Amino acid sequence: QVQLVESGGGSVQAGGSLRLSCAASGGTFSSYAMGWFRQAPGKERELVTAISWSGRRTYYADSVKGRFTISRDNAKNTVYLQMNSLKPEDTAVYYCAADLDAITTGWAPVRGEYDYWGQGTQVTVSS
Repeated sequence: QVQLVESGGGSVQAGGSLRLSCAASGGTFSSYAMGWFRQAPGKERELVTAISWSGRRTYYADSVKGRFTISRDNAKNTVYLQMNSLKPEDTAVYYCAADLDAITTGWAPVRGEYDYWGQGTQVTVSS
């Protein structure tokens, strides 16, 4: 059983920065592809960014390219999301998720099925 726990959310003014962390326990973290999703009120959940199990490949939604950076530390079983130049439209609950099968089926961050999810952390950006 894999458990994911997000932290680092909060409130910030537009233009500010936040760093989210997602700590994993159970299983073999270094074999999981990881993703960060977000869901704003009244909107569908969307994939923001993803990273392969090795960290060598990343994906970013167009809306966050150049502002957000995903990284991982497999020694610490943790994936990070550095968010800079935040905008009010970034306001959402942010979730991390693990794709356990990508290492065998091929990495497909958008189409992949994520097997485990964290509880989410709120990010609020005020104008």
